[in-house]
Amino acid sequence: MTDTRALAPDNNQSEFQAKATRVSLVSMVTNIILTVLKLAAGLFAHSGAMISDAVHSASDIFSSIIVLIGVRISSRAPDEGHPYGHERFECVAALLLAGVLAVVGGTIGINALQDIFSGRAQAMEAPGILALAAAVVSIVTKECLFWYTRSWAKRFRSTALHAEAWHQRSDALSSVGALIGIAGARLGVPVMEPIASVIIAAFILKVAVGIFRDAVNQMVDHSCSADVENALRETALAQPGVLGVELLRTRMFGNRIYVDLEIAADPSITLAAGHEIAETVHDAIERTYPDVKHIMVHVNPAREQEKP
Repeated sequence: MTDTRALAPDNNQSEFQAKATRVSLVSMVTNIILTVLKLAAGLFAHSGAMISDAVHSASDIFSSIIVLIGVRISSRAPDEGHPYGHERFECVAALLLAGVLAVVGGTIGINALQDIFSGRAQAMEAPGILALAAAVVSIVTKECLFWYTRSWAKRFRSTALHAEAWHQRSDALSSVGALIGIAGARLGVPVMEPIASVIIAAFILKVAVGIFRDAVNQMVDHSCSADVENALRETALAQPGVLGVELLRTRMFGNRIYVDLEIAADPSITLAAGHEIAETVHDAIERTYPDVKHIMVHVNPAREQEKP
């Protein structure tokens, strides 16, 4: 039985697009303010670590734009050219975000290492108290943004919003590194500032690798976990007329689940009755698991050992 209803627009997509757009806009405005604040603090307080942190926040602005575009495209209804929808564009957005983070992290790390090994770090002026204050403000603000974005990412199981949330967390952690480096430099250890920049770069690169790995897993038809598949199987078996589950395959398509299912039924029933059993299984799974977008249910005649 082919599920033609999977070609219809998802009613939750419009809500998701609206919320994701709002989250991205909140993130963009906040990061613009933080970038200006941290860049000014870095320049006036002579803090290389704070300037590196400002560059990281500037990359957040670009990442929010990427997420916003990816979410808008992925929320489009299925069409003739994309009958299974556009969800994988979220994965494309996450891959682009991972690339941006890798470039930003690599650039910051290389520049900081050059300062350390060239000896320039020893001649650096101790940063002012303004840099410390900016680091504290950044940590608190970015941590709040992380929890705000993550809550919506979990609600809609959005790859792009999940990537965006961890980008916010990486910025909070990088500001912690900046805070430690600035404090160390003010205590008379100037090399702590470029060391802090190296730590910031490491955080950024770690998040980039994690986002890249998650996006690739979703783009290559990665199966669901054993727990999810067992739950799907139990739901099918609980429906009247189902005597067994002979085949169950799952795959992730973006942030949605596709299911291929073969069930066993009494071979003596009519075609109409078999079709009704398949419809019951289909509706039960879609009702119980909203992340399931498409189900193919095939009915086989039960073998002797499967008959009651």
